[in-house]
Amino acid sequence: MRIGAIEAGGTKFVCGIGDERGTVLERISFPTGAPGETIERAAAFFRGKAVDAIGIASFGPVDLDPRSATYGYVTTTPKPGWANFDFLGAMKREFDVPFGWDTDVNAAALGEASWGAAKGLDSCVYYTIGTGIGAGVFAEGKLVHGLVHPEAGHMILRRHPDDRFAGNCPYHGDCLEGLAAGPAIEKRWGIKGAELPPDHPAWTLEAHYIAQAVVNTIFLLSPKRIILGGGVMKQEHLFPLIRGEVRRMLAGYVRSAAVEEGAVDDYIVPPGLGDNAGLCGAIALGLDAWRRASAQ
Repeated sequence: MRIGAIEAGGTKFVCGIGDERGTVLERISFPTGAPGETIERAAAFFRGKAVDAIGIASFGPVDLDPRSATYGYVTTTPKPGWANFDFLGAMKREFDVPFGWDTDVNAAALGEASWGAAKGLDSCVYYTIGTGIGAGVFAEGKLVHGLVHPEAGHMILRRHPDDRFAGNCPYHGDCLEGLAAGPAIEKRWGIKGAELPPDHPAWTLEAHYIAQAVVNTIFLLSPKRIILGGGVMKQEHLFPLIRGEVRRMLAGYVRSAAVEEGAVDDYIVPPGLGDNAGLCGAIALGLDAWRRASAQ
């Protein structure tokens, strides 16, 4: 079986071919440009490759409601040219195969639940912390949508008492994304996070904000694993800082062996699929779409 996959980010597109075991057989990437030229490059990659289905994991916000007139659209994104763009429709006009469609972070959560760090579990939450912050929720064996879809990057947090940075989100100022995404780090300190040493005070603030998001997630959703990916989390020294802050903030209230000292290292983890989490998630979306179509 050959499943096409698109991990559509605001900065770059990754297109690939995978199989039913989640193995990536082929992949390319290219910058995200205007919708027309970008969709054409994606379509050109799949032409002649006899894919059985295609999964699309897209940056958002997107419309995930099949009953909606704008199902398959990228909706209120600030990315020039992409607002109210019929992404899914454009791809369907190119290929007569089943399509899976979801957010990039929901797909990453599905990929990790299918073949990665949450394999065998019926729930997990995947956070990507990079140029933006988003979260995908996999609960009781399925992805969570709801009113639109999770937008955990914009949750409101308690500010660190030593933080005077106004925040970088154009909508909410000092929400999680406005305080902890990569551009917020750079704007606050005048240097990219990757260039800051491990003992820089930036990481104390970063751990404080990410840990709040994790604790809020534990209280609200009680997932069986939390996965932290994205460019900022390439700073591996962040993981022990976050885990320590999470235990401090939980204050012993959640009685679970998973969050005890030592065990928490296996509860708050990096992606098991590494940089392929989103692409493998798109493969999983395409595979699910193929199975649904085959069952009809």
